[in-house]
Amino acid sequence: MRPTGLEGRIVVVTGALGGIGRAICRAALDEGMRVVATDVNVADGTSLADGHRADALRVETLDVRDARAVDAMIDRVEAEWGPVDCGVNAAGVLATGLATDLSADEWQRLFDVNVTGVFNVSRALARVMAPRGRGAIVTVGSNAGGLPRHGMAAYGASKAAAMLFTRSLGLELAASGIRCNVVAPGSTRTPMLAPVLDAGGEEALIAGDLAIYKNGIPLRKLAEPRDIADAVLFLLSDRASHITMGSLYVDGGAALHE
Repeated sequence: MRPTGLEGRIVVVTGALGGIGRAICRAALDEGMRVVATDVNVADGTSLADGHRADALRVETLDVRDARAVDAMIDRVEAEWGPVDCGVNAAGVLATGLATDLSADEWQRLFDVNVTGVFNVSRALARVMAPRGRGAIVTVGSNAGGLPRHGMAAYGASKAAAMLFTRSLGLELAASGIRCNVVAPGSTRTPMLAPVLDAGGEEALIAGDLAIYKNGIPLRKLAEPRDIADAVLFLLSDRASHITMGSLYVDGGAALHE
């Protein structure tokens, strides 16, 4: 089997203590990567290293909305750990509800984290990767960023913006040998999805709802966080060395995506 080439590489993961972010960190550690796990609250961050070498994990408190803090973190990691090879934008927030009922503050919160955060982190990574002529960046988007969803106009718009930014960045950085790709999950069993499941139940989510033009999930199951992590690790790896500006939907077919 062709090696992944990930062993020993340094990866920065934002939103590392969320359901998907945590799975990405664990999968990266399983691959032998050195992981910089960042989140706004890292109180239990060291638990990510369970079963792995403690010196393979570095935990950093980071608010992705703060461009100066992002730049300082990347500089600090490069000075103390070495060159960053990979980055994963997994930090994200969710809000649902009709667009006409959504407050301006909630709209701004979605875009501050889901879009500006991706911009801040990706830009900081690109600045250190470009002179070396290598690197890989993956943004965790959403299938809601690729099709209209009832009650998710603001969230979907924020994810669509982050996804197109990442792909456009990939075009700009291709000549520097940096690959930028998107993984777009559908409904995934994480704490973020819990309120949705509590409201309608898992079977209803899988079945879909024709009254609001929502597709079900053809594979008849929710994604697990590790499903998303595996897709992210693939796109970071040498096995995806000729893939850039791509969007990989990991949603059990829910988006009916081409």
